[in-house]
Amino acid sequence: MKKQLFALLFALVPFAAMAAPLPDMPHSMTPDLSDTASLQRGKQLYVNYCMGCHSLEHHRFARSAADLGIPQDLIEENLIFSSELAFNDQMHVAMQPGDSENWFGVAPPDLTLFSRLRGADYIYSYLLGFYRDPSQPLGVNNTVLEASAMPNVLEPLQGVQEMVCSESDRPLPGAELDPLTGKYQSCEVLQITRPGSMEPDEFEEAMYDLTNFLVYVGEPSKLQAQALAPKVLIFIFIFGVIAYLLKREYWRDIH
Repeated sequence: MKKQLFALLFALVPFAAMAAPLPDMPHSMTPDLSDTASLQRGKQLYVNYCMGCHSLEHHRFARSAADLGIPQDLIEENLIFSSELAFNDQMHVAMQPGDSENWFGVAPPDLTLFSRLRGADYIYSYLLGFYRDPSQPLGVNNTVLEASAMPNVLEPLQGVQEMVCSESDRPLPGAELDPLTGKYQSCEVLQITRPGSMEPDEFEEAMYDLTNFLVYVGEPSKLQAQALAPKVLIFIFIFGVIAYLLKREYWRDIH
């Protein structure tokens, strides 16, 4: 038995070595797949602001509609804009890969499994990390992915965000302590210089909803699993009690 246990642990070593931890992100969020309203808002944001370039080829309109309680007529009227797409279709985009490569230098990736690849914190920080950078071809950059080829399509909501210099009594990202003033100075501080249609807290909540939706898309069956888990545990408990009583009855005469 010990040899088998050691063999199992030895077999798991390569998988543990390959699972390298992701770097720390400037922002963090905890997905909540039980928040149906958040997932509904996230789907609306995704279709309106992301689906022009990024497909969800392994996810169907109908699947999230059923999971999130969205009627079919609302999906068809407000979230399906192409006559070539139907309610039961996968969430394809009209943009051709060749065109996107000519425009952006690289084809936008499909995001169905992106949350499982990078994690929720990466997506959330990326969405909040755009800032104006005239040196870039599209005029924007990102604190998470330097020289990102993606335009800041969310700028009308967030407003214009720029990298500015600032000083504080507390340590700032990339800050150095000024011995003369005793304050921390950094030129890597993000600041909204022109407001958008949303307040900063409102925009962060919207990006939470969008990230939450992408986490759900990465593993939609998790909603069903979470709903089924209590029933399974109750079944195991009841079965365990019955099995124990049956075992005791069988072995009563022997003991």
